[in-house]
Amino acid sequence: MRRLIFEPEHEQFRDSVRRFMETEIGPHAERWREAGQVDREAYTKAGAQGFLCTWADETYGGAGIDDFRFEQIIIEENMRHGDIGFYINLHSDLVAPYIAKLGSDAQKRRFMPGIVSGETILAVAMTEPSTGSDLAGMKTRAEDKGDHWLLNGAKTYISNGILADLVIVAARTDPHSRHGLGLFLIERGMEGFERGRKLAKMGLKSQDTAELFFTDVKVPKENILGDPTQGFRYLARLLAQERLVAAIGFMATAQTAFDLTLDYVKDRKAFGKPIGAFQNSRFKMAQMRAELDAIQTYVDQCVVLLNAGELTAEDASAAKLLASELEGRVMDDCVQLHGGAGYMDEYRISRMYSDARISRIFAGTSEIMLEIIGRGLGLDERKLG
Repeated sequence: MRRLIFEPEHEQFRDSVRRFMETEIGPHAERWREAGQVDREAYTKAGAQGFLCTWADETYGGAGIDDFRFEQIIIEENMRHGDIGFYINLHSDLVAPYIAKLGSDAQKRRFMPGIVSGETILAVAMTEPSTGSDLAGMKTRAEDKGDHWLLNGAKTYISNGILADLVIVAARTDPHSRHGLGLFLIERGMEGFERGRKLAKMGLKSQDTAELFFTDVKVPKENILGDPTQGFRYLARLLAQERLVAAIGFMATAQTAFDLTLDYVKDRKAFGKPIGAFQNSRFKMAQMRAELDAIQTYVDQCVVLLNAGELTAEDASAAKLLASELEGRVMDDCVQLHGGAGYMDEYRISRMYSDARISRIFAGTSEIMLEIIGRGLGLDERKLG
């Protein structure tokens, strides 16, 4: 189905992004998987082309484009022609907005130029070894020492954990409140800030995921974002965009898997004819085509709502839920249609299958998405009990 949300200027932009991903990112994917991380130059090259934080103010080197469709295109083309481990979406659309929306003028002047150029790579650290995604149970703490904050704790499963030059760290600032959190800007080289091992994962081999440790890190007062007790509210405010960003990526990888498989079933023969000519193959492909079109339309509509400032937590959660669950089904069917070849890592579909398993877990599990949607319907035990 033809997508209706893009204008001619978006398609022209897509052409330039696709060329960049095909020439500067995609060719390095295999080497990056073996290394366990992408080259830092991937970010600076993207920055030089204007593909990092297109929304950023021109003062900081951005294009000042207040239209999320351009970011959507970058995410989609990276998934299709670049490398899924190149976390340009995390950098531009999940972490940088915290600084742009919550940071002081001084903080933005100091950090945003490097973020836009790709010289300052970003990460956000929320998850902890003992609490997972339960932000209210966070153990990492920061104590106000008058002229600075003293940060202690540990984080795990942190994307860009090795490459990051600037990490937004959530820490408890009020020991008497489950929601009393602050967001701290921790810079590479701060004394007491250490990176642990690079974590081995089922998929996303080229994406550097790490443990981070903070031991008596002295954080200057000018390195806290906004109110030091309102971090929980800040995180909740930006989660809708995070989940939509995830959904955009899931749909792009699912569509890519479909395209690869369509080519394969047209070419591969069994019993003297292409396997795509068998009714089972034909019906499987038809079912995927219908579901991809339906959920892509929903995700595109969420982008329109985000642009209008009207995207709700429930809508974003539904997009994340539907896209991740569909991605999982599509990957499974596509591997099956590839037969034994689908299990071989030399075929891209095998690697995509492993990469996709995390989609139903990160940015909020499918079960949490259902809880959010259900509570939006008024089905909350605190209200009904």
